Amino acid sequence: MQVYAEYALLENFCMDFTLLYAVKGVTKNTCSRRRIALAAAAGACFAVVYPLMGIESALAQVALKLVSGAAMCAVGGRFSRFSGYIKFTALFMAATFVVGGALIALFSLTGAQYAQGGGYLVSSVPVGIPLFVALIFFLAVRRAALKFMSAHCLGTVRCRVTVGDRVAECPAFYDSGNRVRYGGVPVSVAPVELAQKLTDVESIKSCVEIHTVSGRAKLPVFRADSVEIDDGRHRRTLSGVLIGVSPQRIQKLVLSPDLAEVN
Repeated sequence: MQVYAEYALLENFCMDFTLLYAVKGVTKNTCSRRRIALAAAAGACFAVVYPLMGIESALAQVALKLVSGAAMCAVGGRFSRFSGYIKFTALFMAATFVVGGALIALFSLTGAQYAQGGGYLVSSVPVGIPLFVALIFFLAVRRAALKFMSAHCLGTVRCRVTVGDRVAECPAFYDSGNRVRYGGVPVSVAPVELAQKLTDVESIKSCVEIHTVSGRAKLPVFRADSVEIDDGRHRRTLSGVLIGVSPQRIQKLVLSPDLAEVN
């Protein structure tokens, strides 16, 4: 029984952490990994204790699991608005149901043994643990890639930005910490002086919310017809680059590191 409980704790912790971290990435929540780990630990403890409660009503079982999931999201995420919490929780619940259904189908097809009762399936084939290891591997590779980008792509380059018949030039640099995205597309951040030469900033309706040391801010976003990047050795021209207008005074165009990967 003790071995089963320890295995169930580890398996459910790994699964909860993986799903919560995935939702954090989708919603761009600013919660720390420590908070996610705390929420995952609480969820794992609940998953082990839950079968001992002896709840027979199917409705009560579903309600209790929903409440526990909502509580995990409240602990794991950081929210300035209730709508953000609702979105985070809804995505976590959806991911839980999708993964749970996929595991049931997989176990049924392969004939693997599993038992229900906790927050997730506990099977003879560990699922949460490999997913957790894969997540850690992904994070390690991503961190190494960002370090490589910092070492090789932070030098100043020269940019020539074109919007319609307007053209402006500005020094720029790749910033590995620039993870701003609008609709999944990377956004480079420009000084307001550069943006004003290219478009009417006040009339921009598209905005993306970012997190800064001083809190949250909204960046007006517009699309440049082309951005020519000259690093002194090579000159590349990219089309349809999204550019956000910095709310703070900056001197250079902060290029998304993703643009360095575009051929």
